[in-house]
Parts: sequence; structure tokens; C-alpha cells
Amino acid sequence: MERNAYFDNAKLLLIFLVVFGHLIQPFISDSKNLGTLYTWIYTFHMPAFIFLAGFFAKGSGNLKYIMKLAKKLIIPYFIFQAIYTGYYFFIGKSDWLTDSIFYPHWSLWFLCSLFCWHLLLIIYRKLPAFVGISLAVFLGTVIGYFDQVGHTFSLSRTFVFFPFFLIGYWVSAEQIRVLKRNSVRVISIIVMASFAVLIYYLPEINSGWLLASKSYSTLGAETLGGFARLSVYITSALMAASVLAWIPEKRYSFTMLGERTLYVYLLHGFIIQYFRQTEFLYMDNFLDFIGFVVISVAIVFILSSKFIVSIWQPLIEISTSKLREYFRRKEDMEDNNMSA
Repeated sequence: MERNAYFDNAKLLLIFLVVFGHLIQPFISDSKNLGTLYTWIYTFHMPAFIFLAGFFAKGSGNLKYIMKLAKKLIIPYFIFQAIYTGYYFFIGKSDWLTDSIFYPHWSLWFLCSLFCWHLLLIIYRKLPAFVGISLAVFLGTVIGYFDQVGHTFSLSRTFVFFPFFLIGYWVSAEQIRVLKRNSVRVISIIVMASFAVLIYYLPEINSGWLLASKSYSTLGAETLGGFARLSVYITSALMAASVLAWIPEKRYSFTMLGERTLYVYLLHGFIIQYFRQTEFLYMDNFLDFIGFVVISVAIVFILSSKFIVSIWQPLIEISTSKLREYFRRKEDMEDNNMSA
């Protein structure tokens, strides 16, 4: 397996689905087919993303690594929390002022949770894999019974999604390669198709079960919520594995964009929220649906372009290496022109 190509292709597909899911969300109540597609995507796209994040957390566990991670995740969190607050006010979004700096805007919850998952690894990496994963699933299930745990600090999502991160941490590249077997890929098609049919014909599924940010009482399942969450765990695990089985290993011209998914993740909210606030987009027919796909692809390509990365790197990576490289190339070009 070409490690970089496979994982970059996977991250690129998943970030496209994140953007596409956010783009179509305002319209899912108007169409049974669109609602089914939205729910189907949400059964796996964040669990798979988090699984990959765990896979690349092999070096986690020491203080130096945690301090480096704080610079990479916590500082950008505070920066973008402030930027999004100002942006929401600018576009007239009603919930522009949050209750707390620790109540994440938009998709910023992922930065908080990702940092917490690395902290949790300090303890969990000392446990046998099966014991640690079982404990993580238990806590992720129990946490839903506490109404006090929710969006603040992204605590609910941190505990609920942690099993996927921990599985990714323990899984090896050789084990992931098993997904590429023909028998597994055939089964994966059956799994993906079966869940699509179930989602379509079952009563409407509250997206809160997949977003993992609400308590069971809020979701109307105060007593049996734990069993519902376990079923979501099983569904998400099967769906994530099935989708990853079909990720190509070949390197394409666009594969490198998978290295810049954090930029797309943090920046696409500015575009999506503007579309939602201004009601700029509408969906009335299949051609409109194709247009949404094209717009989502364009957003991913633009926000992962070298130009955007160079501009936003100081705020996202707290680094100016891309800008220095740009000016260095510019100076070299000027020197070459003068020499000519």
C-alpha cells in the first residue's frame, strides 16, 4: 500500500463529504432521498476521519508532543473562535455570541476533541488494546445519560467519538490492508447498500444520534439511549470500514490535496454559513443536486490551494514557512530577470 496516497485520498474524500453534508443540510427535510443521503454520509464520515486521526497519533504520549500539539490545535481554536464570532456578527447570524469561549463555533469542536483524545492516549496507551477500546465504548455510551455534558468543551463528542480514535491508534497498516481484499470489498458493497435501504425505509432518524453532541433525554430516549448508541457504534464502524475498503491506492494529480484537509475543515464554514444566512442556494431538481456536488468540489479545491494555504498558514499552523517560500521564489525570479 502506498501509504501517503491511500490516506491522502481517504482524507480528501472525507473532507469533500464534510463540505457536501454541510452544504445540503438546510434542504434535507424537503426530500426523502436527500435526507437519506445526508444520514448515510453522517453514519461514517466523521468516524472514519477520526479513525485516521488516531492512526497518525502513534507518536503521542510525551509532554513535548503534547506541547507541540497545543500549538497546533489549541491556539488555532482560540483564533478561529474569535474570527467566527466576528464573522457571524458581520453576516447577521443570530447566534454570533456564544455563552463561552469554550462553546465551540461551527466545526471547531474537532480541534478541542482532537487535543483531548491525545491527552487521553497518555492513559489509554498503557492499557491492552481490547480493554482500552471496551472502556472507551462504555464511557461513550454512559456519557449520554448526563444532561450536563454537551457542547461545552466538546465533551460529549470527545467521549462518544474517542473509540474510533483509539481503534485508529491501535490498528496497523497491515490490518488496514485487509480491507483491500476482494471478499471484504464485496461485503462492503452489501453493507453500504443495506444501510442506505434501512435509512430510507426506517422512521426519520434524529441527526443528533450521529452528531453525538446531545444527551439521551434530549434525543427522546432517556432509558434506552445506551442501546441506541451501541447500535450507532456498530453502524458507524461497519460503514467506515466499508468506505475505506474502496479508497484507491493510486496517486492522482489531486491526491496531495489530502494533506491540506485541515484548511478546508476550518475555512469552509465561512462559505457555508454565508450561503445559509443569505439563502443564496436552492435545490429544486437533480441538476441543482449536481450543482451542489460541483460547488463542494470547488470549495475543497480552492481552500486547499497553495494560495489559500500560504495566506492562512500563520493562523492555522502558526507558521510562515509558505509565505517565506513564496517571497524567496519571487526574489529568485527577480534576480534571474535582472541577470538576463
